[in-house]
Amino acid sequence: MERKLLFPKIDGIMHGGDYNPEQWLDRPDILKEDIRMMKKAGMNCATLGVFSWSTFEPREGEFHFEWLHQIMDELYANGIYTILATPSGARPAWLDEKYPEAMRVDAYGVRAHHGVRHNHCMSALVYREKVSIILNRLVDEFGSHPGLLMWHISNEFGGECYCPHCVKRFQNYLAEKFDHDIEKLNQAWWTKFWSHEYNDFSQIEPPYQNGEYSIMGLNLEWKRFTTWNMTDYMKSETAILRERTPDIPITTNFMKLFPGLDYRKMSEELDVISWDSYPRFHNDEEPFADTMTENAFDHAVMRSMKKEQPFMMMESAPGLVNWHPYNKMQRPGVHKLASFQAVALGSDTVQYFQWRKGRGSFEQYHGAVVDHLGTDDTRVFREVEELGQELKKIKEVAGTVVKAKVAVIFDWDSMWAIEDMRGLAQDTKNYPEECMNAYRDLSSFGLDVDVISSEDSYEDYAVIAAPMLYMLHPNVSERLKAFVEKGGQLIATYLTGYVDENTLNYLGGFPGDGLRDLFGVISEEIDTLYPKDRNKVRFTDGSEGEVRDYAEVLRVADGTEISGTYENDYYKGMAAVTGRKSGKGTAVYVAARLAQESMRHLYAQALKRAEIPVLCLPDGVECHTREADDVCYRFLLNDTTEKKTISGVKGLNLLTGEPVDGTLQLEGYGVACLKTSGKNR
Repeated sequence: MERKLLFPKIDGIMHGGDYNPEQWLDRPDILKEDIRMMKKAGMNCATLGVFSWSTFEPREGEFHFEWLHQIMDELYANGIYTILATPSGARPAWLDEKYPEAMRVDAYGVRAHHGVRHNHCMSALVYREKVSIILNRLVDEFGSHPGLLMWHISNEFGGECYCPHCVKRFQNYLAEKFDHDIEKLNQAWWTKFWSHEYNDFSQIEPPYQNGEYSIMGLNLEWKRFTTWNMTDYMKSETAILRERTPDIPITTNFMKLFPGLDYRKMSEELDVISWDSYPRFHNDEEPFADTMTENAFDHAVMRSMKKEQPFMMMESAPGLVNWHPYNKMQRPGVHKLASFQAVALGSDTVQYFQWRKGRGSFEQYHGAVVDHLGTDDTRVFREVEELGQELKKIKEVAGTVVKAKVAVIFDWDSMWAIEDMRGLAQDTKNYPEECMNAYRDLSSFGLDVDVISSEDSYEDYAVIAAPMLYMLHPNVSERLKAFVEKGGQLIATYLTGYVDENTLNYLGGFPGDGLRDLFGVISEEIDTLYPKDRNKVRFTDGSEGEVRDYAEVLRVADGTEISGTYENDYYKGMAAVTGRKSGKGTAVYVAARLAQESMRHLYAQALKRAEIPVLCLPDGVECHTREADDVCYRFLLNDTTEKKTISGVKGLNLLTGEPVDGTLQLEGYGVACLKTSGKNR
């Protein structure tokens, strides 16, 4: 597989961040010092223009770009390229004053006031018109600048609008989806319940009461529409840029598992996936290694959207943020560890928000490379500078990709539908957390794990975990069956296949849509356990696993192997874990929320059946591999403060220049990058 370089002009890994020179135009001395310190820190890129609209266009039709020309020219002359953002994330006051319809309306019918950010109406034609004007002017001025690497569309999309125009668009969207047949919608949404039947699409309103509405299909479609509408708005920007600068790639920055938008749908419109990584390091709720695992999961979600190429970590904090419940400083060594984790998982960039702290307003205490002190001798600056040197040592990694043979299925639709369902317990559903747990358990074997949609291709994988796959999209059942029959190992859990894409329950038993034949089980009941309730599963090998939160009561078909049974309650002795062969593969069903040790054992068995070699890693150590051109780069990360010894690894450590042949010692928060090639891989 050939390397896929995102930025051929960049020699290696991109190192940069958000830069806001418009805030310092009255301080040329600071702007000059910024260039010097960026070079010292090993920066080769800066993101400009993210919230610069009022500086570009202080009054309607009056444009000022000379300051940005000077900044981009000076950056380029010093070997620093530019990612140029479109400024649509925050509007100037003149626009809101003259065109109030550009501002959003909330669920109570109240139009937003000027201020904050990301509160524009995605449907407002006047807003789109004003954005198109400023975009075309930016292209006129900078589209052919030699330092321009990429367009960055707006910033951290999010939010909903309930204005009359958006409501009408929602109604039109539904009419198109249901073939202009209101009875199709009524049937799909089960609207005879509580006498909610509609006579016409014009009668349908959004779920105004924060989603607390009685029609689950309506709640779900409103979220889907919001994604569709936001993507449609995003296309209004990308269309201009693609027509006028077809050779400049386009991205926008995502935010973890953001609950308001289905990023997988939006990703189809982007050339490169990028996201903003802000883990809650050193919190008192979980071990540090668990925080790192959650961050790794988020990286894997982003990587898997376009897994044939690297992704971008567009923002991270070199010190701290200002919006966590507790804004704790990263301890020495954590910045390097977290940055290398991003690269290890497939990012070709390490970027920050922000380069220099502002003097005032909402983000004046958000971490930055340069503090209010303004010098290059702070601990944070030194760590960034040291990282810049380390990234140069691994520059040949750029363009390589992660090629996982194992995947976890995570769907935004299932997340929305599970959260909205009136069943189970409201506080312990934890669908995203269960997907993260599956990722954690599988990656503990030294494997890279993709996080994919149920609608993605399964062809690259030998093992797939599908926790709580509550909603089944069309053809997913058939594709899962084909995956197993061809030799795939599938592990599913309780709450699988309860509803179709409109949240209608399947009839004839869960899991529905034919999956009960694949797994050879029917779930007759699902028991919700109180926080203090416990049960156990006894496995055929004599081991036991604790059960919390949920337990299904299964009816087991002939030919299905029972490998674990319940120990307590009225379903004592009944099946809790089963396996059924189909073709060359096996479909495992886990009917209860089992303890980590038991789930890890089940995954180990699946990996063994799939003949996937594993690596025995000490607790708290990550292993990730990138490859291309018959060369592999294995990253090992110590997410603890203790020294760790890793056995069974070899290669040239690019960070030290020393060979490793079998055993590697990593200090606390230590990192290694081992290069192997050809027959030595």
